[in-house]
Amino acid sequence: MTTTDLASAAFAEARVLQDEALRLLEQGELRNAAENSWLAVKRATNALILARTGQEPETTRDTTTALLWLVHADKAVEPLDESYAVYHVYLHQDCFNLGLCDPDSEAERYIRETAQYIDDADALAHCRGGNGQGE
Repeated sequence: MTTTDLASAAFAEARVLQDEALRLLEQGELRNAAENSWLAVKRATNALILARTGQEPETTRDTTTALLWLVHADKAVEPLDESYAVYHVYLHQDCFNLGLCDPDSEAERYIRETAQYIDDADALAHCRGGNGQGE
């Protein structure tokens, strides 16, 4: 498989995880929905990194480091870096790990917004250079 094929497969996996997050949300399983949504964000971020660098990060720390590198290489990636950090802290750490989320919190909004994050990462996977323009 080519790097492009592997990245496309990873984006497809991210969308499956997001669909599962929405299904769990509809069933009232907010914590598990938050974790699936976070996993979708991480998978999409790894797919972007794979598409841009040819290497997929192995750990969350590697993902964070590689994403910061991409931001320095291409300012068009910067909005994803900010969103990635919010999803990591709010959905994964606070909501899933600590249970600090409830139906009246921002969790539902973040879970639903994950689909846009995946689409944005997928679009950026096809761009090269510091100007964010496609090849």
